[in-house]
Amino acid sequence: MPRRLIVERQSAKIRPNRASAVYGGTMGRRYWLDLFTGKTWNEFLNHGASISGFRERRINLAQKVQPGDYFICYLTGLSRFIGVLEVTSPCYFDNKTQIWEEEIYPVRFKVKIVYGLEPKTAVPIRILQNRLSMFKDLKSPKAWSGFFRSSPVEFEKEDADVIVEAIQSAAENPVEREYDEKRLWRSPNVYESRVTQITVPDAEALEVTEPKVERTTHEEMQWLLLKLGSDMGLDVRVARNDQNKEYNGISFQDIPRYRKELPTQFVPKAQRIVEMIDVLWLQKNQIIAAFEVEHTSSIYSGLLRMSDLISEQPNISIDLYIVAPDDRRAKVKEEVNRSTFARLDRPLPQMCRFLPYSELKKEIEQMGDRVKYMKPQYINERIAESCELYEA
Repeated sequence: MPRRLIVERQSAKIRPNRASAVYGGTMGRRYWLDLFTGKTWNEFLNHGASISGFRERRINLAQKVQPGDYFICYLTGLSRFIGVLEVTSPCYFDNKTQIWEEEIYPVRFKVKIVYGLEPKTAVPIRILQNRLSMFKDLKSPKAWSGFFRSSPVEFEKEDADVIVEAIQSAAENPVEREYDEKRLWRSPNVYESRVTQITVPDAEALEVTEPKVERTTHEEMQWLLLKLGSDMGLDVRVARNDQNKEYNGISFQDIPRYRKELPTQFVPKAQRIVEMIDVLWLQKNQIIAAFEVEHTSSIYSGLLRMSDLISEQPNISIDLYIVAPDDRRAKVKEEVNRSTFARLDRPLPQMCRFLPYSELKKEIEQMGDRVKYMKPQYINERIAESCELYEA
């Protein structure tokens, strides 16, 4: 049986769950993006349409999703909304049960369908663009697609209301639209999705460009982190021995909101450790985030600084990050989970997260002028990866 018929016959069985749509109140309900390809949507349906899953790196954000919240389902190849799911369980971890052929997606939720459409009756995002905030004040015509790079991601309530209303209307009064079969079944190849590590959210967003080979330096990453913090309205500081460095002719100390002196908020030994950390973010005279950029140096040295800091200041409440090239991901997580660090009273794997170069750069580029509205928590929600090793 052709794959298109499988999807359409399965989807035809879906009917709006009116009881679910009106069950309880919606006052506390939150709405989250749930990305699918034609293939992963088909696999979701064939497995009973009762479990949705995400990549392990999204577990920190996924844990914010609560029963009663809605997943708004989006087909990446067609750039269409295909359904709404209600979350019926807390987040749980299952890396044994195979639902999707090409990825395990172990961060999971039990769900039930509220509204389900077929690919041909799904709602194109373009017909809603004048009513959605992600299309406003764009730095470039395709910047809106950045929102659809990974999931789960929380929608603004106003946007969610518009989308859910459109999906409900399409379920009750379906309008068939032609689509490119190849796009429906296309495996994403740029950003993160259910099929590969990264997904192209919209065929329109794909631009043909010559590949560029760029050499990222330690100073570049320090500068990007300093500028990102400054643009978000935070005070920033670089390691004491790096204060006279620059990037592209711009001195670190010339970045707005640069702090030449740090507040004294730790015991003396911890204070000396903090002063040697690559990049710090401060808010209201308190250090809130610390970044160690491990470009070519031993990852172990940065982790020792962080573990020493935790040992000297057990009640510390700072977000800790190791920033490193993508190809050092496995090495970073292996080192963070060494028994030396994992057996601390406050285990380092629970406190320290990994920031890959490529994701940090992409997010900064996508944010554009919106960066001034971002909160520091954005780093954990959209970019940083957990260093914890989970078992089923």
